[in-house]
Amino acid sequence: MRAWLLFITVVLVGFAGSATAAPGGSVEVRFIEPDRYVDANTQFSSSIGPKATLAELRRLIEQAASPFLAPGERLVVDVLDVDLAGFPNPGASVPYGLRVVSDATPPSFRLRYTLLNQRGQRIASNEERASDINFLLGARAAQSGSFPYERELLREWARRRFANRR
Repeated sequence: MRAWLLFITVVLVGFAGSATAAPGGSVEVRFIEPDRYVDANTQFSSSIGPKATLAELRRLIEQAASPFLAPGERLVVDVLDVDLAGFPNPGASVPYGLRVVSDATPPSFRLRYTLLNQRGQRIASNEERASDINFLLGARAAQSGSFPYERELLREWARRRFANRR
């Protein structure tokens, strides 16, 4: 019985992953002056280090936005500032310290984006701050993996911006 449940879980997880693996358009993420960010480029910003943090944030933005793009569309996202959930605790005994997360320290991104159609014409553009003061409520707090609060914030931002355009 356990083997059967494991098989079903593996199949469902694989199927769910493949649903977002084929985006319609492309996403380009650029980090503008990351040495000036509130977080993400400091020694204690995350347990994985500054370069890996930015690489993971790039991946999260690409995964969040690509399902909402039509074939041939191109989204360019300039990340202007990053403030990860929580604050660093450099006194912790692990490399790069740990982050202490509370409801007073929500994740926040300052983003500038331009959405282009197949011919390179601008469809939409804006500069805005994405943040969620209620990030600890609900199922979001139970997520695992790297940057669960930031991942959920970026998914919600992309959904609100790009899902209902058609």
